[in-house]
Amino acid sequence: MLGAIASGHASEIAIGVSMPLTGPFAASGNYVLNGARIAADEINADGGVLGQKLKLVVEDNKSNPTESASVAEKLISRDNVHVVMGAWGSTLTLAALPVVMQYKVPMLVETSGANKITESGNPYIFRIAAPAYLEAEGLKRKLDTFKIRKADFLIINNDWGRSTAADFSKMFKENGIQVGLTEIMDQAAQDMSAQIAKIKSSDSDTLIVTTAVEQLTLVLKQVKALNLGKQVITTGGSQSPDQLVEHAGAAADGSVHLVFFSPWTPDRTAHPEKAKAFIDAWARRGFAPAGLTESFRGYDGIQVIAAAIRKAGSDEPEAIRQALWNVSVPGLNGTVTFNKAGPAGKESGQSIPQIYFVKVDGGKIKLVE
Repeated sequence: MLGAIASGHASEIAIGVSMPLTGPFAASGNYVLNGARIAADEINADGGVLGQKLKLVVEDNKSNPTESASVAEKLISRDNVHVVMGAWGSTLTLAALPVVMQYKVPMLVETSGANKITESGNPYIFRIAAPAYLEAEGLKRKLDTFKIRKADFLIINNDWGRSTAADFSKMFKENGIQVGLTEIMDQAAQDMSAQIAKIKSSDSDTLIVTTAVEQLTLVLKQVKALNLGKQVITTGGSQSPDQLVEHAGAAADGSVHLVFFSPWTPDRTAHPEKAKAFIDAWARRGFAPAGLTESFRGYDGIQVIAAAIRKAGSDEPEAIRQALWNVSVPGLNGTVTFNKAGPAGKESGQSIPQIYFVKVDGGKIKLVE
């Protein structure tokens, strides 16, 4: 279906970017976009790719799955992009999957964690973010540190939240940890006090929370107001601990967060010099440090796409797709290579990212060793 699509201007290679720039996930989406722009600017300053400049063609999916599907269609059929990065949230990305498969255009998934994304049999999907089962494996390695006896869940009511509860529950049970309540909250909900009150009355010692930073800020404030008295651990890597400290204040103190990039300790990242250079580039543009734990996703995503185009020697969709299987890119989240995931013959690509845990301690972010 893409045979009649031209490559655009000879001096540019277009990369589609679908992000939630408005709506409930807007803060995170804009952070990812700014990270992508830093990567594109660096690549272009160094001569571009195949002698051409990269051009990011950006669309706002408005934190809405229906809009996300429309955006994917628009980027491919109207804007003639041959590769897409997006779409931040799992529900947003899942909505775009049928579109990229219809048009046979590869999609680099930079954030979404629902297992279904790489298990649905879509050979045009390549994910650099950790799915829920890999996050659960990351927490498994820290069980001795956190000493969890019984855990409850408070999750956003979408594929991301449900995957997290399922995979973390499975891991807990396999390791002799009891699983208690699973409470859900709608994406736009602002009052979670009823769910938190139920969790307070349970005999768990730990609460696992999965949602984006805007809603998490409210959760932490309500946890403090209700004096929950349990260890709080968040998942998904989209919590922006610095932003929580800024907006939740003392309510964030003591909370623990699973993250995929640790800008507070760049020397402990997989590629320290790259981490430091990115942190410096972010600061030079006047961006808030709170965005670093989300923006790296966009940076790594564009670097991986650029590497695939170089390896392919072409910006044609099928050439990019084939090349993605053979990239090895030193990223802020570790070295990106893709393993096969999903049904045989229709596998998606899944990279294995770094996983860290940090704790808010007296308003400071500290790496959990």
